[in-house]
Amino acid sequence: MVQPTARTTHTKHTEWVTGGTMFAGVLMLVAGVIGVLNGIAGIVTRGVYFAVGNYVYQFNLTAWGWIHLVIGVLVAVTGWGVLQGRSWARGVGVGLAAVYMILYFMFLPYAPVWSVIAIAIGGFVIWSLVTAGSTETTR
Repeated sequence: MVQPTARTTHTKHTEWVTGGTMFAGVLMLVAGVIGVLNGIAGIVTRGVYFAVGNYVYQFNLTAWGWIHLVIGVLVAVTGWGVLQGRSWARGVGVGLAAVYMILYFMFLPYAPVWSVIAIAIGGFVIWSLVTAGSTETTR
């Protein structure tokens, strides 16, 4: 049996990290666009979202629409920066993904299934962007 060398291990790890980072950028871009569409729907249409029950964090739907619109634009632009390999995009992406997760936690009563999916996506994006810098292997 042939043992993998440090070079092949480094190459596989780098490919994994690069693929994860690119996937995180795509997820941010798509989630940002969906956030923009959610925001527009919340601003323009009154009957799109209904609260499932009483919840501590209640805003009117127009406010939720504007919040989703602004965060969606920021997440999409940052996702595009991640895809372009911009150095600022990783740090900003981690912060925005954390805000995105908190936003969707607060939005749980209006869209419970999508909110849980969005929180999971935010967690993956944070993990991927944080581990992207650790591509060096020890010899």
